[in-house]
Amino acid sequence: MGTFCSVIKFENLQELKRLCHWGPIIALGVIAICSTMAMIDSVLWYWPLHTTGGSVNFIMLINWTVMILYNYFNAMFIGPGFVPLGWKPEDSQDSMYLQYCKVCQAYKAPRSHHCRKCNRCVMKMDHHCPWINNCCGYQNHASFTLFLLLAPLGCIHAAFIFVMTMYTQLYNRLSFGWNTVKIDMSAARRDPLPIIPFGLAAFAATLFALGLALGTTIAVGMLFFIQMKIILRNKTSIESWIEEKAKDRIQYYQLDEVFVFPYDMGSRWKNFKQVFTWSGVPEGDGLAWPVREGCHQYSLTIEQLKQKADKRIRSVRYRVIEDYSGACCPLNKGIKTFFTSPCTEEPRIRLQKGEFILATRGLRYWLYGDKILDDGFVEGVSRIRGWFPRNCVEKCPCDAETDQAPEGEKKNR
Repeated sequence: MGTFCSVIKFENLQELKRLCHWGPIIALGVIAICSTMAMIDSVLWYWPLHTTGGSVNFIMLINWTVMILYNYFNAMFIGPGFVPLGWKPEDSQDSMYLQYCKVCQAYKAPRSHHCRKCNRCVMKMDHHCPWINNCCGYQNHASFTLFLLLAPLGCIHAAFIFVMTMYTQLYNRLSFGWNTVKIDMSAARRDPLPIIPFGLAAFAATLFALGLALGTTIAVGMLFFIQMKIILRNKTSIESWIEEKAKDRIQYYQLDEVFVFPYDMGSRWKNFKQVFTWSGVPEGDGLAWPVREGCHQYSLTIEQLKQKADKRIRSVRYRVIEDYSGACCPLNKGIKTFFTSPCTEEPRIRLQKGEFILATRGLRYWLYGDKILDDGFVEGVSRIRGWFPRNCVEKCPCDAETDQAPEGEKKNR
């Protein structure tokens, strides 16, 4: 695709710090192990200099590695694209349909969201991916998805090489050891014999690489199908969640309205071209987007504002009755709390006895909400929010009487 024609540009050398994170370290380590072992085993199994098939096999293996790394670094260093600092719509009256970001000192453009990790408003944000230590969004969505496609394909090829190498090497040893008639295997036989011995250490390394390759194929392959599903609907992961909450809001209040996702062009091919282009540059500028007939340019942002207001109505006020250090998996809050800690990079917030929290959603043993500051809760100003154990707080009497529960709590009752 066109992403192969794009060029990785570093704004400055500080971008290289993205590599110093557990996500890229693990991802690049898996790529290095699988690629290196596959090349070594290819020499043992299918000598590339004697047959055309061996040469093609080896060239394809190198090609997988190059394409995987190219799209991986594209996704990491090109980044998703950020809303310009201080951005506002051309028509000042349109600002009433948008949320304002205090951090970026700008309005949130349609389809953009503020990322706490990147500390910027990201254009067409899908999610923050720890494996590339960057967000997936408008500019790098194609590269990220191609990486998700190529990685499993390369791992399937490598896994086949690992299996064939172990089989042929063990078969040869058993055949020679038992003095049996050796079946001619053109892929395994060559003269002279391999100069790289396939001993116990090589077998263990190949078996380990096979496990990595199979695990990567399953895990990354599932992510690829999830991404393609939302791309063919011209959505992002966040927008899919917004659409689900829109249906929940309408059903909860029994409203006589229907929410129509505005960016679905009605054709999978048209939606596909919104992300993948021959030029490698995604369509549009990341700020304004084409919408389907009958929808408003700000249909989605208007729905977001409605959901934000609804969240405040449905939120519940809690009083802190026990201090909490903000630990991810606190040992002193009970075994169930320890083992059910939310599997997310969202922050935990430190609590002190006597403070107040507005909880907006919750799990069985955890709640998520905003800390109410001494000067009162002001939307978008000095917000302190995150997860905290449910057994550290108690519901305030005024909210207990209304019997309202945070989003997701009623479902867990």
